[in-house]
Amino acid sequence: MERAPLGAGDVRPEKMPGHWLLARLGKRVLRPGGVEATRWMLDELGIGERDDVVEFAPGVGATAQMVLERDPASYTGVERDREAARRVAEILHGNRRGCVVGDAGATGLASGCASVVFGEAMLTMQREVQKRRIAGEAYRLLRPGGRYGIHELCLVPEEIDGGTKEEIREKLSRTVRVGARPLTPGEWQALLESCGFEVTRCTLFPMRLLEPGRILRDEGPAGALRFAANLLRDRKARERVLAMRHIFRRYRSHIAAIVLVARKPATL
Repeated sequence: MERAPLGAGDVRPEKMPGHWLLARLGKRVLRPGGVEATRWMLDELGIGERDDVVEFAPGVGATAQMVLERDPASYTGVERDREAARRVAEILHGNRRGCVVGDAGATGLASGCASVVFGEAMLTMQREVQKRRIAGEAYRLLRPGGRYGIHELCLVPEEIDGGTKEEIREKLSRTVRVGARPLTPGEWQALLESCGFEVTRCTLFPMRLLEPGRILRDEGPAGALRFAANLLRDRKARERVLAMRHIFRRYRSHIAAIVLVARKPATL
């Protein structure tokens, strides 16, 4: 079984945050909409060789590798976990590629240092004030005309009632072992607009993170087999993963993945 990333240390599987557990079991794609949604976001961001890219919370570095295939002028990951940052740095080769230890809400990077900023599956876990703080930091880092992308969990339909919304958030938080606070599509858009962004693209993808077909597409045959073998060897981990999948299936009509691409106005 692969080493536990993201500072998981010797935490027992039943207590470990869900994304740490999945990564420890060998799952590299931990985004709600899978590789398909990530590719859509990167395409819409239009990353090219002139772009200076900042990624919030790169995790195991799967999306960072996809970005580097586009050969941007620079790439900087901002990861608050020191061990995760070290592992991401190991896969970054060439000049002007690095990963710093820092808080996505206060990176310490220079204002206007980026033309593209993005983050995946991290705003969902933040409280409202921190969501705004992180989106505001992205706005600060971007030059006028820069692009910001997010790939997160969302609640549907837009008019979902408050009771159902809170029930889903509570069940997700209890099962995944992190505070899960997904928003509706309209609420995600309003969040970005409140920080000064102009939302240019928004689309939804099915949230099938732990379905066998999605695992095979995201991880490939070898990765899917490795993940399955690790599950079979660890009963406690298997119980956690099955519990997470049960919650995702139970609320499948109300949970989706969302990708939004926004722009910092060219004239301020």
